[in-house]
Amino acid sequence: MQDAAILSQADRFDAAYYVYGFAIECALKACICRKVRRYDFPDKKLTEKSYQHDLSRLVEAAGLEATRRANEKADVKFAGYWATIKDWSNEDRYVSIGQSRAEALERAISDRRHGVMRWIRQHW
Repeated sequence: MQDAAILSQADRFDAAYYVYGFAIECALKACICRKVRRYDFPDKKLTEKSYQHDLSRLVEAAGLEATRRANEKADVKFAGYWATIKDWSNEDRYVSIGQSRAEALERAISDRRHGVMRWIRQHW
């Protein structure tokens, strides 16, 4: 997230958008890793679900879908933030995003009280 912030400060908004989304992807994969104990042979279905970039599917693989929905109902701001980030794609690195979308993603992830990263950190 620090690298994304530096990119944003340097007006490299397309790259910042991609890196912010990738930070969420990595955080969700950390939650998935937490489900696997040391020396365990991981479940094949869980492994297959983990090898992708779709944030909604990664939430499901991490076992956080019900928690995410409950958090959306309890926190309108979080719900808006999730709506902002859920469609992020690793393919976004090939398109022009622009400053407003990049800054919206940054807020959705970084908000200390309602942000998506705050929510994910509670589960890894």
